Amino acid sequence: MKPDIRNLDFNLLKALDALLDERSVTRAAERLALTQPAVSGMLNRLRDSFDDPLFVRAQRGIVPTPRAQQLAGPVKQLLSDIESMLRPQAFDPALADLTFTIAATDYALKAVVVPFIHRLRPLAPNVRVAVRGVDQQTLVTQFEDGTVDLALLTPETLPAGLHSQQLFEESYVCLLREGHPQARAERFTLEVFCALDHVLVSMAGNAFHGVTDDALARVGRSRRVVTSVSSFLILPELLADSDLIAVVPRRLAQHASGLSSLEPPLAIPGFCKTMAWHGRTHSDAGQQWLRALLADTCALTPTH
Repeated sequence: MKPDIRNLDFNLLKALDALLDERSVTRAAERLALTQPAVSGMLNRLRDSFDDPLFVRAQRGIVPTPRAQQLAGPVKQLLSDIESMLRPQAFDPALADLTFTIAATDYALKAVVVPFIHRLRPLAPNVRVAVRGVDQQTLVTQFEDGTVDLALLTPETLPAGLHSQQLFEESYVCLLREGHPQARAERFTLEVFCALDHVLVSMAGNAFHGVTDDALARVGRSRRVVTSVSSFLILPELLADSDLIAVVPRRLAQHASGLSSLEPPLAIPGFCKTMAWHGRTHSDAGQQWLRALLADTCALTPTH
């Protein structure tokens, strides 16, 4: 009879391995935590599958047939391979060689990705980080096909069905050049704030109204926004050579060389920065380590 692989399963192979090692049905049953009749039944199934007696009775226990002896090495190797496959994958960042793709806005690039890479490089020198812009229309598809591993978002823009973790709460400060008349003023009043010329960062690149304007409207005031840009990256140059002022996230202001920051003269609601990832990489050991390092980096980044 031709052996049929469909009649074999992992437990039968474990039984065969135990019988080959123990040369006793009783001892094999003890090793497998099974009853002796159960192991005898498994041996009968093995005999049918391999069309060979496999073991014959001897004065002390059982002895393998030549066919069983031929199977001993391959079975042990196969069991070892299966157990290795089922064992959680170990991850050594010092030896890891992979690419980690992050979708981020320019704000998250400066506030999150830059300090993350500074932490990552000494720990995992062969891990490459690729950064791409956030495309809300195709983000889920990018997660599914593996072109994005992690996205830095706000809860309001988080697509349904993704895993997520809050990284930090962000607040706003006013940013202006160091020699600005208000940089050394004793008081920064709401009246002065509203009278200054403002720069607004709008992702659309054409809006002159933002969360600061909503906060002003709630107290019956307004400001004069004279410039709207689509990126935070241009702000330092705009502010450095003018008396313009900008309301910016605190984590960006702390890295602005040659500029001063002031607390806003009114309450401006901040926002939450969140990282999101797909179920496809949720249990991957390397991805778990990278996500933990990124979250830890955000927690350690000073915000003063």
